[in-house]
Amino acid sequence: MGNVLAIEYDPNRSCNIALIEYPDGERRYILAPAGLIAGHKVESGERVEPAVGNAMPLKNIPPGMDVHNVEMSVGQGGKLCRSAGVSTRLLSRSSTWAVLVLPSGEMREVRVECRATIGQVGNAEHQNIRWGKAGRNRHRGIRPSVRGTAQNPVSHPLGGGEGRSGGGRHPCSKWGQLAKGGRTRSPNRVSNARILRRRKSRRYGQLPRPKQ
Repeated sequence: MGNVLAIEYDPNRSCNIALIEYPDGERRYILAPAGLIAGHKVESGERVEPAVGNAMPLKNIPPGMDVHNVEMSVGQGGKLCRSAGVSTRLLSRSSTWAVLVLPSGEMREVRVECRATIGQVGNAEHQNIRWGKAGRNRHRGIRPSVRGTAQNPVSHPLGGGEGRSGGGRHPCSKWGQLAKGGRTRSPNRVSNARILRRRKSRRYGQLPRPKQ
């Protein structure tokens, strides 16, 4: 069990972080879920109360609860749902696998021994930030990007042409990868077999299930 000392800003991520002090004096940071404030207690273990900020294996979390910072492999550390304002819902589970519904609409199986934290990641207002000017992005280390149609034909497939041209082909990257509906995920990934439903594409609707 640990005591929440403070909720702090982290410049390297979109959500805030919580400073936790344990009874032996050790201090650690965790992702701050929504509703967690200084003075609260958090626990991590096999069987703890399913309260906001507590971490436990998926096999001990009641179905239907929202969780975040979910492991994809046992002992790997949290990989899923770590950005501000997101969470995944534990839909169901069997003796071996738990089914999660991710914010993208993807339905995925994860081992029930994988750990997750109860609640939704805090700082959901991050999506409402308006940077206002290009200089603020430069301060964040993000350099400007040039439109493909504004480049030379030797630099981009959409470059060249007389005046303001549309490019003459579907939008694509500098290397020819389609920008709308193009698949970038490898069809040979091991975790493809654990995706029960693909996320919905913005243009073409739901993608078909991968081959087993």
